[in-house]
Amino acid sequence: MTLPYSSATSGNRALDDIQKLLTRFGVSRFGTMTDNEHGEIMVQFTYRSRDVSIKASVKGYAVALLKERPYNPSRMRKTLIEHEREALAQAQISTCSILRDWIKGQITAIEVGILSFEGAFLGQILLRNGQTVLEVAEERELLPRLEHQP
Repeated sequence: MTLPYSSATSGNRALDDIQKLLTRFGVSRFGTMTDNEHGEIMVQFTYRSRDVSIKASVKGYAVALLKERPYNPSRMRKTLIEHEREALAQAQISTCSILRDWIKGQITAIEVGILSFEGAFLGQILLRNGQTVLEVAEERELLPRLEHQP
């Protein structure tokens, strides 16, 4: 099975699409940031006084991509470092597309009444202390641990 979004090409256009979606939805502030140190893309916005911060792991996607397409020196005309750089570049593009589609799905669910705003973005809502609801829940171990699946 092919890794979803592994041939995505939108990249920054996907981030522009997110801004357009959220603006039409009625957000008052919007911004994106790439954190190369932690290998993340962040989307932040404010909707009706609710600040939201969404982080997506580019490095995580790159690891999955490298598992699907392992380096093979006998079949590739590039070095391992070049192969890894290409995977990271594709992961950046793919992660932007995933974010766009996820946010579009959440907004659609809100607009048609499937979810409330809080239900759609609860884990990403920023609290006064700067942490997200999910970060606090994980820190305080409020969620039961997932069972290991084979």
